[in-house]
Amino acid sequence: MDISSAAGLWDAHPGWLNTASYGLPPRRAFDELQAVLTEWRHGSGDWQPWDASVGRSRAAFARLVGAQAADVSVGSTVSQIMSVVATALPPGARVVVPEVEFTSNLFPWAVAADIVTVPPDRVADAITRDTAAVAFSVVQSASGYVAPVADIVAAARDHDALVIADASQACGWLPVDVAGVDALVCTAYKWLMAPRGAAFAYLSPRLRERMRPLAANWYAGADEGGSYYGPPLRLAGDARAFDLSPAWFSFVGAAPAIELLNELGVERVREHDVALANRFRAGLGLEPSDTAIVSVDAPGERLEAAGIRAAVRAGRVRASFHVYTTEADVDRALDVLT
Repeated sequence: MDISSAAGLWDAHPGWLNTASYGLPPRRAFDELQAVLTEWRHGSGDWQPWDASVGRSRAAFARLVGAQAADVSVGSTVSQIMSVVATALPPGARVVVPEVEFTSNLFPWAVAADIVTVPPDRVADAITRDTAAVAFSVVQSASGYVAPVADIVAAARDHDALVIADASQACGWLPVDVAGVDALVCTAYKWLMAPRGAAFAYLSPRLRERMRPLAANWYAGADEGGSYYGPPLRLAGDARAFDLSPAWFSFVGAAPAIELLNELGVERVREHDVALANRFRAGLGLEPSDTAIVSVDAPGERLEAAGIRAAVRAGRVRASFHVYTTEADVDRALDVLT
């Protein structure tokens, strides 16, 4: 399926340029969720089919990032997952973090470790033999800056530091691979276009050996159906040991959305999204870039008055472009701003 044909799978109103805040569900995801909500409303079904969506989502996310499903844990939010990842660090550990990092990937480290903040383009240079971990966003939320992941991974490996990446603003439009990364965490309600409440984490085996399952629960059991009651502690032997008991409806919406992204191919989505972002940049007299997020000094109130939905982050208008965005959406925004 080509991207131009795929746009017909969404029901986006014109002017939605705010996927970096939340993504719009493809029709197949919305319809599956509505069917399940109807079952819930009437008590006409059981929860096991809803739970099957968690397995579908886990497998689809693993495929998206080049991981094995056994190395993927499910949770609810980035901060919840990062707080558990932080248990891998010894007291007083030094963690390097970009100074503009979204706080879901900053506050957990500020609570658990000694953080050192540096400009986003200096992260790799700041990793030393005293660094226990580096935590960064693959794509920065406020600016759309794409991190040099390979450089950061290489520097971390030189000093045996853990590599912890927040891919919430990357997965879904930017090809992402877990090679060399210890934790790659992603909330699903943005570029993966799922309901809020589903999140995923690739957790490397070497990282899991150091972590403590602070939210241990029946769903993380070696045998879910046999882990309802009583001791002993019996957790799964893989990343499922760190699962949070899932918000089923969020995963019901996540599974078909992520499966569709795999069907379309993220590289083709990237080409589409970045081309639209660069069309927007060109219309404002800016140089092209490599990101689907554009941050500019512009009168956001004019966009809002014209029905263009974008966001304001760090004092600048942030526009973001995804698979359902069209050239007409871009040109409509440019007509308002120029």
